[in-house]
Amino acid sequence: MLKENFKKTQTGPKGIKKTRETKNSKEKKAEKIHVPDGLFRKCPSCNEIVCVEDVVDNSYICPACGYYFKVTARARISMVADKGSFEEWDMDITTSDPLDFPGYHKKLEKIQAATDLDEAVITGKCTIRGYETGIGVMSSDFLMGSMGSVVGEKITRLFEKAKEEELPVVLFCCSGGARMQEGTVSLMQMAKTSQAVKMHSEKGLLYISFLTDPTTGGVTASFAMLGDVILAEPEALIGFAGPRVIEQTIKQKLPEGFQKSEFMVKHGFVDRIVKRKNIRKNLAYLLASSGCIKKGEE
Repeated sequence: MLKENFKKTQTGPKGIKKTRETKNSKEKKAEKIHVPDGLFRKCPSCNEIVCVEDVVDNSYICPACGYYFKVTARARISMVADKGSFEEWDMDITTSDPLDFPGYHKKLEKIQAATDLDEAVITGKCTIRGYETGIGVMSSDFLMGSMGSVVGEKITRLFEKAKEEELPVVLFCCSGGARMQEGTVSLMQMAKTSQAVKMHSEKGLLYISFLTDPTTGGVTASFAMLGDVILAEPEALIGFAGPRVIEQTIKQKLPEGFQKSEFMVKHGFVDRIVKRKNIRKNLAYLLASSGCIKKGEE
């Protein structure tokens, strides 16, 4: 009778005792619900577990706290452009690896396979509520949106083609800055893209720069801050060097919210903060106000 009150045990390696699973315990394990991978994710702001589908339906915003998740370039285009209107440009440009940087090509191939992107920016033209415009969208999931020779070339061609077709340009910026694997060649893109923006502007065409989190380094020091109108998403980090680097350099504590888009609006570096759900409406208004002709319905 006493034995029946205890589970039968087995001795495993090194004398460790293991409890033999009973039939009931096996059945309980089989009854556990299987949750598919990718169905839920944890919000980094409020730590709530949220349904991915709910986040996507809410413009990639946490339904619990309002945190802005990062948006891929193609998702951004689908959110902004009229359905079926986007025409991609310059898809065949490849990186030459000017410094023969060790492991650079393998890293690019791995990221290209993971993101389904050729580079850190997608360019083309589309309509936004019927108004035709050139458009560029940088993607942080491709080497943190860093600007190398291909990114610089695609953005330069975006402004050149928009100038030829007399189109405005809307450019969503998101970058950690120049791409270290391409050295000085990467830094040269700052002057190259800035010149293209200037030539587009000299023809009297509108350029709307839209800053997303983060927009830093050489991108901030060039085309990102050259827009006729500069918009930003809430809480976006905008600057050249990061706040920690600045604090360590000047040996001073920075103000609360330094380099956030709200701080930038207050100090005149950004014209307006636009919530994600209002982007299409605001862009259409600006395009219409600049004299763009409406080509079709949204």
